[in-house]
Amino acid sequence: MSVTIKVRQNGSLLVEGEDVKLIDWTGAEYVVPKKPFALCRCGQSKERPFCDGSHKLCNFQAAEGAPGPKKMPVDPPPPPPEPAG
Repeated sequence: MSVTIKVRQNGSLLVEGEDVKLIDWTGAEYVVPKKPFALCRCGQSKERPFCDGSHKLCNFQAAEGAPGPKKMPVDPPPPPPEPAG
């Protein structure tokens, strides 16, 4: 199963999937208490990196949505042929 990370409006990052590992900068693996699980985005959780709901108490605001699809660059037209001569 694939892993999905959902950015919650004014809240945590919800991580869904069965084959998920959370690794720190040293390579040590966190014990994931349950699946799915949420990661803190507000910086106030006492259970970091996991969310404990502190974003609700600190009035965390982060409601940015994903940008729309990027337009592919349009190739410039080919240069005109060189005059014979």
